[in-house]
Amino acid sequence: MRDFAISDSPAVQKQLDRLAALSLPQGRIGLGPVRELLSRLGDPHLSLPPVFHIAGTNGKGSTSAFLRAMLEAGGLLVHQFTSPHLVRYNERIRLAGDLISDDALADSLKEVLDTGEDIGASFFEITTAAAFLAFARKPADACVIEVGLGGRFDATNVIEHPACCAIASLGMDHERFLLAPEDGAPTHPLARIAFEKAGIIKPGCPVVTQAYPPEVQSEIERAAMVAGAPLHMRGADWDMTAADFVAYRDRHGELTLPLPTLPGAFQAMNAALAVAMIRHQDHVSVTSETMAQGIRAARWPARLQWLGDGPLTAGGARVLLDGGHNPDAARVIADYLAGLGEPVHAVVAMLETKDAKGYLEPLSPHLASLTAIPAPEGHEGHTPKALAAIASDLGIASGHAASLEDALQAVPAGAPVLVGGSLYLAGEVLRANGEVPD
Repeated sequence: MRDFAISDSPAVQKQLDRLAALSLPQGRIGLGPVRELLSRLGDPHLSLPPVFHIAGTNGKGSTSAFLRAMLEAGGLLVHQFTSPHLVRYNERIRLAGDLISDDALADSLKEVLDTGEDIGASFFEITTAAAFLAFARKPADACVIEVGLGGRFDATNVIEHPACCAIASLGMDHERFLLAPEDGAPTHPLARIAFEKAGIIKPGCPVVTQAYPPEVQSEIERAAMVAGAPLHMRGADWDMTAADFVAYRDRHGELTLPLPTLPGAFQAMNAALAVAMIRHQDHVSVTSETMAQGIRAARWPARLQWLGDGPLTAGGARVLLDGGHNPDAARVIADYLAGLGEPVHAVVAMLETKDAKGYLEPLSPHLASLTAIPAPEGHEGHTPKALAAIASDLGIASGHAASLEDALQAVPAGAPVLVGGSLYLAGEVLRANGEVPD
C-alpha cells in the first residue's frame, strides 16, 4: 500500500505527486534498487555520522524519540529518520534537530526522483534515499534511523556499519508481508518476525534488544552469532525495573533515572532500551544526567496523547489519541485505560490488512461503547459496519458513523474518548485539531 502525502508547499507537492504515481513493488524484494539509486547519488549512506538503527514491532518510534532527546540534551546535533508521518511528510526527516524545510525537501526528492526514474524504486526507497542525501549534506553528530517495515529488506538496511542496532518489542503485525512463505525462514510466526527484524544486525556492530520468548530469543541469538555481532539482551546483559523511578543496570554499573513524561508504563522500557543503546557503543558519549534530561524531554505524538485545546475538544471533550493498530499495541492501551478508573468511549478506524478482532479484544473490558468510522481517504479499510459487528461480538455496545466528527458528537459530554486503530487516522485527528508535530 502506498503512503500518500500532501503538502501546503507547491514545490513539495509536485514531488509528492510523483511519489504517489510510483508503481508498487509487486512482490519484489531485495535491496538492489535502493543500492543502485544510492550509488548514482554518490552513496550518501556511507558518509553519515554514527548511526543508531532501530527495528521492532512496537516501541521503535518511542525508543528513537528517547534516544534523540538524550543525545540532544548532551548538546549533540542529531539527524532522525522515522515513518510514517502523521500530518506532514517533513516529519520523516529531521536535520540536525529540525524538521526538513519545504525547500530542502523538494530539492532532495526532486534529485532522487530524477536520478532514479528508470530504476522502479518504491515510495519508501525514494524517501529513504532522499533522507540519506539530506543527512550527508548537513553536519551532525549522530543519526537515529527507524526501520520502516521488517528489517532484512527494509530500504534503511543499506547502512553498513552502525554504531549500534536495536530491536524493540516484537509482535504480530504486517503479517501479509513478513510471514510470506520462504525457504530457509522459520515457520513459527513470531520467530519469523524476529528473523526479519534481526536482518539489521551487522558484523561486529553491537545489537541491543528487549527480552523475548524462547523461540524469538533463539532466532536473534542465531543472527547475532552468524554476524559476529556483540549481543546485549535485556535480562542477560542489561535490565531495568520501574516504580517511582527507572532503575537501570548493566556491566557498566547502575543508574537511577526518572520516569518518562510520555504516558504509559511501557515507556520506561523504551527509555531503558535507548539508554542501553548509548551504553553499549563507543561512538558518542552521553552522561547519566543528560540521559535523565532526555527521558523527561522526549515527546512522541499520537501515542497515548491527550489532545489539547482545538476544534475537536471544543466544549470540554476529552480525547485520547493513539495510533497503535495491532494486538500488542492494544494491550498497552488497555493497561493505560484500566488506570483511568472510568469507562471510555472509542472511535476506531482500521486498515483492512490489520487484525481488527485482535486489536479490539484487549480493549473490550474498558470500553463503554465503540463507534466505527471509515479509514482515511486513500486507504483500504475495514468497513465501519464490519468493525462494529466485530466489536458487538466482543460484547461492546457498538455502532458506526460516517465521519470522525459525527462519531465524537455522539459521545456523552465530558466522557473520555479513545480515538485509535490507525496512524493515518491519528494524523487526520492531529490535523483537524491544529496539533501539527514539529
